[in-house]
Amino acid sequence: MQNVTVPNHPLLRHKITLLRDRFTPTSMFRQVAREISLLMAYEVTRDLPLEPIDIETPLEPMRAEHLAGKKLCIVSILRAGNGILEGMLDLVPSARVGHIGLYRDPATLQAIEYYLKLPGDIAERQVILVDPMLATGNSAVAAATRLKQSGVTAMKFVCLLAAPEGIATFTEAHPDVPVFAGAIDRELDGHGYIRPGLGDAGDRFYGTR
Repeated sequence: MQNVTVPNHPLLRHKITLLRDRFTPTSMFRQVAREISLLMAYEVTRDLPLEPIDIETPLEPMRAEHLAGKKLCIVSILRAGNGILEGMLDLVPSARVGHIGLYRDPATLQAIEYYLKLPGDIAERQVILVDPMLATGNSAVAAATRLKQSGVTAMKFVCLLAAPEGIATFTEAHPDVPVFAGAIDRELDGHGYIRPGLGDAGDRFYGTR
């Protein structure tokens, strides 16, 4: 699929299998999701710009590279997005963090916003928008639209699992936003759940039903 990246790494595929297993307990689910998020962060940050700086090693001065410009901002779609956020912060702890609260109307499956908190200078930052599941795509589309309204011009979307329907909806609405997915599943069912999927990511992160 155009503008969609699925990293082909055996560790990633193994860990996603652990997430799918209905008998994986909550504590392990959180830990494995955090590990997957770190692997995904490694992939999604491959093209971050670098610039040279002068430093001194214990042996001599040298010219080395570090990240150029303002640091990243990772924006979590509440509540399940926080399960990805923590793993990404393990890799880029200096990143700023934003939150968008959305819930899915059970009748229409449309996203309704109830919370928004973003860094004041988010328009000057590269943004990674995170949500474990790209199912119908409605929440991701709404969140990306809201970020663009806040001035964001450089954005990527990261999820653990995606459905073809969600990818189609998102890429049609935001063809300029690259999508990074741990895996692409078969389809959505009549309730808007990804099949075969892993169930409700939020419930499995937090042990709720």
